[in-house]
Amino acid sequence: MKTQIRAEMPVWEDRINLYVRVTGQDGSHSFGRPLTLEVIPEGSAVWEPTMRIDKSDAQQFMDELWRIGLRPSEGSGSAGSLAATERHLADMKVIAMGALRKTGITV
Repeated sequence: MKTQIRAEMPVWEDRINLYVRVTGQDGSHSFGRPLTLEVIPEGSAVWEPTMRIDKSDAQQFMDELWRIGLRPSEGSGSAGSLAATERHLADMKVIAMGALRKTGITV
């Protein structure tokens, strides 16, 4: 079973629309409908998941939220920005070494 969660952020609304599709092992597709919430009397509620998804499907959902412009509200940077910084520093090292060689300085 594969769960896909797609997201869209309409420019005219201050909300995100989520769409859920589950593909069964037989190739059938089930589509999520609006979520129904149930009022449970105080003290009798037992928390249970609203839904369960595989880690890979959760990663796809996180990537989908990133695609529409959502970013973590805390923390500094991400693995993607760190990788970009590392590539930039490697490029700068190549440029610096080339400049030093042109001036006759060996490292």
